[in-house]
Amino acid sequence: MFRFDNRQQVVNLAGVRFGGQPGEFPTVLCGTIFYQGHNIVQDEDHGVFDRPRAEALVNRQSELSETTGNPVVLHIYGRTSKAFERYLSFADEIWNGPIIIDSADVNTRISMCSLVSELGYADKSIFNSISLATKAHEAVAVKDSEVDSAIVLAFNPTDSSVEGLLRVLQDGTGDKDKGLLDLARDLGIINLLVDPGVVPLGNGSGSALRFSVVFKAKFGLPVGSGIHNAVSAWPWLRKRSREERLCCGAAAAAMQVLSSGDFLLYGPIDYADFIFPAVAMADIMIAEAVKDLDIWPVFEHPFHKLV
Repeated sequence: MFRFDNRQQVVNLAGVRFGGQPGEFPTVLCGTIFYQGHNIVQDEDHGVFDRPRAEALVNRQSELSETTGNPVVLHIYGRTSKAFERYLSFADEIWNGPIIIDSADVNTRISMCSLVSELGYADKSIFNSISLATKAHEAVAVKDSEVDSAIVLAFNPTDSSVEGLLRVLQDGTGDKDKGLLDLARDLGIINLLVDPGVVPLGNGSGSALRFSVVFKAKFGLPVGSGIHNAVSAWPWLRKRSREERLCCGAAAAAMQVLSSGDFLLYGPIDYADFIFPAVAMADIMIAEAVKDLDIWPVFEHPFHKLV
């Protein structure tokens, strides 16, 4: 284990802290609900869903957070703005922590920014994401909203190496004449969370792990990823049993944590029972490993709760 020479920034969002030195703060876990194909959703366009099952999933994530000490963010995916409005109303009744607002549709993401600003949720909303794919009208919508936290996606479609990812953040590429970090700041984003963008296994997914270490050493900003994407896109594993797939997902999560990840987009919230123990274990082992480096885990860390 190691200690970064550069000062490590800590983002505090609605009481959840991201960042710091390895072993200092527990990893923040972000489970996705209402994702495309989620079996609790009956109508993705209108946001019709099985409320008791959705509530059970959110509550289970909260229970595991309380048990392990790993903070959580509710990652809300909406196919349409109408669906997102229903999902947000649901979340408001049972959840008071940070949320990630996300959609594959640009117009829905724009509506999300407006809605959370109008309803007073902007201060605990994380926009997912600012990337090379962000178009001018979406950038204007983010800037005009009250959202000041975002995931900056370093994905580089032409170069998945660490150097390629850093180039996207620092210099830009394609139609971007500046790096994504500067672009995000220009749009009023204060709380920057950086995600390398994980590609399928065999196509350079390992670069995301090395990127996490290099990026924190260079910039000191919180970093994390959806490392589960490398696992779910692995053709060989798709043919294996569910238990094997879940095992690999938990292992990948621990790898990201051991690579100095501050947060984890762990995928379907349904997988919380498998992810939390693996991440808590990795957090404890890191905390033990950095004691000689004068890094001490905060009070709510899994080290103090589970050992």
